[in-house]
Amino acid sequence: MSIPAVPSYLDFWSLASGENVRPDLILGAHVTTEDGVSGVRFACWAPNARTVAVVGDFNGWNPFVHPMQRHDLGFWHVFVPNAEHGQLYKFAVTDQAGRTVHKSDPYGRFMELRPNTASVVWSPEPFEWTDNHWMATRTHAYDAPMSIYEVHLASWSKREDGWYLDYREIGHRLTAYAAELGFTHVELMGVLEHPFDGSWGYQVTGYYAPTSRHGTPEDFRWMVNHLHENGIGVILDWVPGHFPTDESGLAHWDGTSLFEYADPRKGYHPDWNTYVFDYGRNEVVSFLMGSALIWLEDYHVDGLRVDAVASMIYLDFSRNEWIPNVYGGRENLEAISFMKRLNDTVHGRNPGAMMIAEESTAFPGVTWPTPAGLGFDYKWAMGWMNDTLAYFEKDPIYRQFEHHKVTFFNVYRQSEHFILAISHDEVVHLKKSMVGKMPGNWYEQRAGLRAFLALQWATPGKKLLFMGQEFAQGPEWNFAEGLPWYVLDHAEHAGVQRLVRDLNHLYRDLPALHKGDHEQTGQRWLGSDDASNSVYSFLRCDPTSGAYVVVVASLTPLYREQYKIGVPEAGRYKVVLSTDAREYGGYSTYEGDLTAVEGAWHGQPNHLRLNLAPNSVLYLVKE
Repeated sequence: MSIPAVPSYLDFWSLASGENVRPDLILGAHVTTEDGVSGVRFACWAPNARTVAVVGDFNGWNPFVHPMQRHDLGFWHVFVPNAEHGQLYKFAVTDQAGRTVHKSDPYGRFMELRPNTASVVWSPEPFEWTDNHWMATRTHAYDAPMSIYEVHLASWSKREDGWYLDYREIGHRLTAYAAELGFTHVELMGVLEHPFDGSWGYQVTGYYAPTSRHGTPEDFRWMVNHLHENGIGVILDWVPGHFPTDESGLAHWDGTSLFEYADPRKGYHPDWNTYVFDYGRNEVVSFLMGSALIWLEDYHVDGLRVDAVASMIYLDFSRNEWIPNVYGGRENLEAISFMKRLNDTVHGRNPGAMMIAEESTAFPGVTWPTPAGLGFDYKWAMGWMNDTLAYFEKDPIYRQFEHHKVTFFNVYRQSEHFILAISHDEVVHLKKSMVGKMPGNWYEQRAGLRAFLALQWATPGKKLLFMGQEFAQGPEWNFAEGLPWYVLDHAEHAGVQRLVRDLNHLYRDLPALHKGDHEQTGQRWLGSDDASNSVYSFLRCDPTSGAYVVVVASLTPLYREQYKIGVPEAGRYKVVLSTDAREYGGYSTYEGDLTAVEGAWHGQPNHLRLNLAPNSVLYLVKE
């Protein structure tokens, strides 16, 4: 994309009107040459400032050396001769009251390592991508398998000295690990630059900058390229709903509420101590659009998981006082309009890219096409997550009274395109790790986790699992520590990891487990009402070929012998997965006659009799 040598009136008008969806090509810091002199052109948006100057390594941080020229539409720019790549800088913004604050560049491509907050002039050599085939053929077809490994980069693994791995080290290790376990994608937390480690990357100050904790923007490109070369897609967590109150960041950028709504009843999140973007301002919409697109276009990311969509949609989200919209309703019409335009723009400019909503309410049409819907490709299934976890956390003696929690998702699963997500949010804040949520003794907890995972992979919808849960991490996640990889020396942890690997490979290899994710015929219940025994049985079906997998879950600590299951065909079946198998940390391999005979049951013309291990799930296919 071309960068204008000197911004023109039309350039600034395109920003003020919101027409320009890549404002970073005009604003920010750009190494260039003017009148034969090399240097850096700086530009920013500060319509209510009295003066703006650029300060940095090139002028001794003196705000009187390089004052910026104001444009009619509220933009400022200046060319600094002999400034160069790699130098630190900030904008010295003086408000109408005469107070001067040094601000980071909202469009900065790279930033100092926290706690320092200066931006870095960054104009590297062009990166040599080798993922052309991936980019040309990537798809998120709804009938294709998608299994996502969610990773917080800073705590996924650390060096022996306790410091962070760089992007290239992570790229090597994460690619090999995700490929071995059969994940199709990784979802990365904490990539966008953020000053506070404890925010996990959800209070962003650098919307255009990969965090310097792990290296340079080129290092990040290398990691994405390496993942793509090995068949792994990359999704980033992206946070357009709010930003922190840090003085050096976006907050009150020109001395007024510029990026945020001015009225705190609309522009402040009391729960998170953050500000809310003003989605009614063209320049703010342009800023957010450009942030989304730079990751997809300049960094080849395959999708964005949009955080906290409900907080954007609803004006009364977690507020006692709020301002209704023009019709008296609680919906933020400006945010809704922004999301529709964002998704249309992303899909129009970046074929194969996907947009995922973390939306925690029943707002209709999140994944419907615009204009009727918001235009996202997928939505996290928060209802499924809450219901299923609530069921598994119950002492098995009481599960018979909560039987409906596992079946209820089937009532509405076609209303959106869902991802079944067990994310970081479910294993922090005293919620316990996944294995820690399971009732019973040490063995029963691991059996419960294995059963949960197998049921998750068998339920219609794409899959997401947060790091550490794939090997039954004991304590809940701590962002300040690395994962306890040493537990894999113990068979019970290595067994859960092996189960996740096998689940992923079965999920990809058996079309019945993924092709009908969003179709009514993709799942057919056999036994959905055996609450007294806490047993569920159903078919996962390939709507095109008619192939199916029989899934049976027995979710109490009791052994059930010769349990009757209806099946479509007579003849031999084989177990392709049993969560009670010894290699997963269980007690046995499946034993028993697997010949289905005539005799109607569960609405099917034939039936099997199965021996069901405690807290276990079976997958069976017809031989």
